[in-house]
Amino acid sequence: MTQNRIRKQVHLGAHFPGVNNTTVWTDPASKSQIEFSSFEHLARSAERGLFDFFFLAEGLRLREHQGKIHDLDVVGRPDTFSILNAVAGVTTHLGLAGTINTTFNEPYELAKQFSTLDHLSDGRAAWNLVTSSDAFTGENFRRGGYLEHSERYARANELVDAVRTLWDSWSVDRPIVDRERGVFATDQQVGQFQHSGKQFDIAGRFEVPRSPQGHPVLLQAGDSDEGREFGAAKADAIFTGHGTLEAGKAFYADVKGRLAKYGRTHADLKILPAATFVLGDNAADAQEKAYHIRRQQVGPQTAIAFLEQVWGRDLSQYDADGPLPKEDPSDDVNITRGRVRHVKDPRAVADQWRAKAEAENLSIRELIIEVTARQQFVGSAAEVAAEIDSYVQGDASDGFILVPHITPAGLDEFIDTVVPELQDRGSFRTEYSGTTLRSHLGLRHPHEQAEGVRAS
Repeated sequence: MTQNRIRKQVHLGAHFPGVNNTTVWTDPASKSQIEFSSFEHLARSAERGLFDFFFLAEGLRLREHQGKIHDLDVVGRPDTFSILNAVAGVTTHLGLAGTINTTFNEPYELAKQFSTLDHLSDGRAAWNLVTSSDAFTGENFRRGGYLEHSERYARANELVDAVRTLWDSWSVDRPIVDRERGVFATDQQVGQFQHSGKQFDIAGRFEVPRSPQGHPVLLQAGDSDEGREFGAAKADAIFTGHGTLEAGKAFYADVKGRLAKYGRTHADLKILPAATFVLGDNAADAQEKAYHIRRQQVGPQTAIAFLEQVWGRDLSQYDADGPLPKEDPSDDVNITRGRVRHVKDPRAVADQWRAKAEAENLSIRELIIEVTARQQFVGSAAEVAAEIDSYVQGDASDGFILVPHITPAGLDEFIDTVVPELQDRGSFRTEYSGTTLRSHLGLRHPHEQAEGVRAS
């Protein structure tokens, strides 16, 4: 007789929307992107919903489009650490994740900032690592934008190693791991650190004791082969954009399959795609709402601007409700600066889009709505809960980082209706069982993982 598989638990993160093409700023329910009350509302709601963590993205420079400030984006972006430290004071269990760039920051300051956040929050800090080879953004920093694309993961790898050296510089005597609470208790003594490598050569004494989690949780976003390998070796969770069940399963199997060579188990790494959602009384009602929301997110000006990023030329003379341009894309990859360029072969993309637009009779705006849609759950609360659960139980993800389209109350309906459905299915907690983010995510302490690496 085959034994039933233990039901996996769904992990959920709450993304503060910020600057992206998901937010509907024109909606009357949309409030400030910079007032603390907005951050507090979303964080308190997420904790009420027993989410694993609150997630902040990062903006290091205002974007420019055709040499001018991209006015569709200008809402401001407060400092990540300031917001997370403040949110720590109005929550008790919710994890606090911040995106901090590995290209333009230094190991000592990052180690101190994240360790401080982990202490202030009693073990709830997380660092979402991102890389950048963007010379435009680099102009704001001492080192400038000279770092070549090929070097970005080399620097990121060494940066993480250096930061961990600092975190581990306090000696560990008689380590005690409380797995239920996720807390690492030990007698500690301050010690010296030294790291010498191609990117960094630092030595001294680190001034912050080992934090409650040992190390803050490390999240990573990157889908290239380099990025997947980096995530398998270093990350505790991967923030991905894979939207379909099939793509999710393939990514999940690939990255989890890389863990063993680093002495890690499947449980040591969580796969958490970004996802949006639209809820309705029934499927038809939700689909109608979703159609309206997507048209709010992608207005005529946004559709043309997005098309210009691929075509590399001014397309303002085109009607967003008309057909795609007949001319081919140019080689200008800098028409929009400060935004990651995901299109490596614009002409191939243009051919694909033309074929799709012709087959489905789509206008420019309709096409952009189709190709920019994120993973989206649309339906009644019960239907959305069932679909989310199917991804997790089917090993297409370990959960999702939810991106609401309204700030700051966009998660409230999900928490009130979908979370109870997930709980009824036995796939989501009914209370927090631990106090740290590692315990919420079911992650081993770094000391235990290190022992596994040494034993492998």
